[in-house]
Amino acid sequence: MKKCDVGVIGATGMVGQRFITLLEDHPWFNLKVLAASSRSAGKKYSQALGGRWCMDTELSSDVADMYVYDAQADKEKIASMVSFVFCAVDMPKDEIKKLEEAYAKLDCPVISNNSANRSTSDVPMIIPEINPQHAEIIKAQRRRLGTKRGFIAAKSNCSLQSYVPAMHPLMEKYEIESALACTYQAISGAGKTFERWPEMVDNVIPYIGGEEEKSELEPLKIWGKVTDDAIVNASSPVITSQCLRVATSNGHMAAVFIKFKDKKPTKDEILEIWKNYSGLPQKLELPSAPKQFLHYFEEPDRPQTKLDRDNEHGMAINIGRLREDRIFDYKFVCLSHNTLRGAAGGAVLLAELLYAQGYMN
Repeated sequence: MKKCDVGVIGATGMVGQRFITLLEDHPWFNLKVLAASSRSAGKKYSQALGGRWCMDTELSSDVADMYVYDAQADKEKIASMVSFVFCAVDMPKDEIKKLEEAYAKLDCPVISNNSANRSTSDVPMIIPEINPQHAEIIKAQRRRLGTKRGFIAAKSNCSLQSYVPAMHPLMEKYEIESALACTYQAISGAGKTFERWPEMVDNVIPYIGGEEEKSELEPLKIWGKVTDDAIVNASSPVITSQCLRVATSNGHMAAVFIKFKDKKPTKDEILEIWKNYSGLPQKLELPSAPKQFLHYFEEPDRPQTKLDRDNEHGMAINIGRLREDRIFDYKFVCLSHNTLRGAAGGAVLLAELLYAQGYMN
């Protein structure tokens, strides 16, 4: 696969930093451009960070010396330098929508980590192993935008990256009527570290703004159908959720309860479905794809955030504690790495999928 030049919009934030670590040695993508707000523009990346590098690995000298562009004022220049951009900015939603659409109209595809365009009916929101067929809507989006190459594709919210992958394979054979998902989300999901958010030490906050709505509604778009000019959301299953912020650095866990409509599978049938499930990224052997998408742990105390979040370079979905329930049919727990599978890693995998399918040409 020929390498192409890419950019990161929102490079100084936590997800932007994670993008940088994933792209530095990527076999297909060459990190060419870093962009951020006007406050950072014109500085070397290390100066723009101001000591806020949050990753476990050291910042390379090559990236530290890269010039930071103004994401808004320099968009024409940026678009001319790269094949596409990753976008992870901290701005009001209407401004994000305007920015992402501006890049797309410059014929620069946008792989978005933001929520602003997820509800836009012709913007695909893709978990590559689950709904890669939604990329078909890009043709309609290009017609609306009047572009030849440009489009916006989004990854879904990090809170549902653990339980939706566990539910999806079951839905291919059985109909899930309803589900309850209680998520326990790491502080990096808020772009914070314990040093920058000391109030979270030894604490749980039972509220994350907007998260429960996303957790309940976004899966219905993922399971929706592509029409000529829009993705029509699925009407079921009905999902209710509670989302809590917990004192862990990385890793979102979910306690999941599901009820089937008619036919109920056995526990062994569920385990067999999870074991054998794989998606298009595994078939295409995409660089960031986990070899085994879903990992089930037999131990009663697994998966654990600290032990299992980095499974398959943080790109696997970890499941455990499957058992029958007195109200629902079954309950289980799930775990995913929120800044890898749930954020930057999921976006890089999505870019790999679209690049392999020719959408970046």
